[in-house]
Amino acid sequence: MALEAFNLYPDFNVLRLSHVELGVTDLARSKAFYADTLGLQVTDEDGEHIYLRAMEERGHHCVILTKSAQPEVYALSFKVFSEADLDKGAAYFRDLDYPVEWVVRPYQGRTFRTRDNSGIPLEFYFKMDRLAPIHQKYALYHGVKPLRIDHFNCFSTDVDASVSFYNKLGFRTTEYTEDEASGRLWAAWMHRKGGVHDIAFTCGRGPRLHHTAFWVPTPLNIIDLLDLMATTGYVANIERGPGRHGISNAFFLYILDPDGHRIEIYCSDYQTVDPDNEPIRWDLKDPQRQTLWGAPAPRSWFEHGSVFAGSAVGEPALTASPIIAP
Repeated sequence: MALEAFNLYPDFNVLRLSHVELGVTDLARSKAFYADTLGLQVTDEDGEHIYLRAMEERGHHCVILTKSAQPEVYALSFKVFSEADLDKGAAYFRDLDYPVEWVVRPYQGRTFRTRDNSGIPLEFYFKMDRLAPIHQKYALYHGVKPLRIDHFNCFSTDVDASVSFYNKLGFRTTEYTEDEASGRLWAAWMHRKGGVHDIAFTCGRGPRLHHTAFWVPTPLNIIDLLDLMATTGYVANIERGPGRHGISNAFFLYILDPDGHRIEIYCSDYQTVDPDNEPIRWDLKDPQRQTLWGAPAPRSWFEHGSVFAGSAVGEPALTASPIIAP
């Protein structure tokens, strides 16, 4: 199935991914992981929520931790280019007969909530409270020294349908994995901000969130985090890596938070600003697409994901045998 041509003039302008809201069962335990260990900065907290940002970010938060009876994901959030784009976006989803609800979110301006074609809850906004820059306050840097949120990766039961949906929103595919026999997409990486991806989709039971990724300065920061986790009670939370992906060329590490939400620590991918960049195709049978070098992924990496609140999970349309660590 051929990729659709890029939509360079979508009905409204999504600027980039912004933040994720994760339901967690113990706020203190999650704070110890995200703030004390990873090094995200707490910008506000109360008995129900913790707001965090990374070192380069001027917006109030890139992660919201919300106290919940069970681990789940409440929303993936995106920033649009202007207030006008916010109204155009709401009209776009209404025209598709998707639910659109204007919601009140602390530290944000007008925000609407909807969903994508698979049921992933999405929120869009334009204005967020701005905070003073801290990227040169090096005394604050600790943990893995996270600079910014980089992307979401989601399990999709039908990657072709997910790519088509986000393509219409102006997301451009940078790399993809195709099943030779069927011509169907197994996975795809799509961006708005000029990196390899703001959001990616992998075939699997879905919709579920596979991981949220944070950009760090160098691979050495990842090594430092591994030493820290290994000596502070988190060695069992190290799931996969370090290694380098073929797709995206990224140096990576995958870890699990105390509730099992997967986090990728990530650096060294490449710029994709030119609108005429051709997507890079990978064959599903090529083992280096997943791991250019490093140990194969464990079975959990293919099977475990975080559910989206209120979204039913279905079975994938395409099956394949992943390369699993012995």
